[in-house]
Amino acid sequence: MALNREALRLYLVTDPVLCAQFGVVETVEQAVRGGVTCVQLRDKTAGTKELIALGKAILSALKGTGVPLLINDDVEAAKELNAHGLHVGQSDADVAHARAVLGPQAIIGLSCETAQHIHALDESVVDYLGIGTVFATQTKSNHSVPMGLNGLADLCALTSLPKVAIGGLKVEHQNAVLEAGADGLAVVSAICGQPDPRAAARAFFQT
Repeated sequence: MALNREALRLYLVTDPVLCAQFGVVETVEQAVRGGVTCVQLRDKTAGTKELIALGKAILSALKGTGVPLLINDDVEAAKELNAHGLHVGQSDADVAHARAVLGPQAIIGLSCETAQHIHALDESVVDYLGIGTVFATQTKSNHSVPMGLNGLADLCALTSLPKVAIGGLKVEHQNAVLEAGADGLAVVSAICGQPDPRAAARAFFQT
């Protein structure tokens, strides 16, 4: 699946704790019905086998929606699932290795926190960038110092690759994030853990 910039418009990153009320699969299903355009399966506590089992259920829920499923960090799980792609951080799997394993059709995203990260990347290997942390967030304890909207704009200006903003983002931030040059927002708590994930997703398209 080739990456369409529109797929980054509302990018859901799953969190097993926040999704506990409905479960990850049901949360994803409802969120996609509300308008989520991409899903990243992220669970730092799960092993590869657990990710594969959960990924299979999510792929089944996404069937026919056109919404891609990306796996966080675990190349083996992404390959076994034949998922649409993989997202890695600066200290995670090597993107060149991931590309070699997953093939040219896979969507590969890379988190970038600094100008140095962007200058050092190989744009022929990466399909999109996750730019952040924009604002402080409780869902990732070891995130970088928040860069704010001005920092986001500065990094977005450095590359023509598709970009999704990451970190503490909510509905009220989306216009400013898009104006800063990002193609969309990656969200966790703005949808996961909300009493109505479908309505929470839909709210991003009603402002």
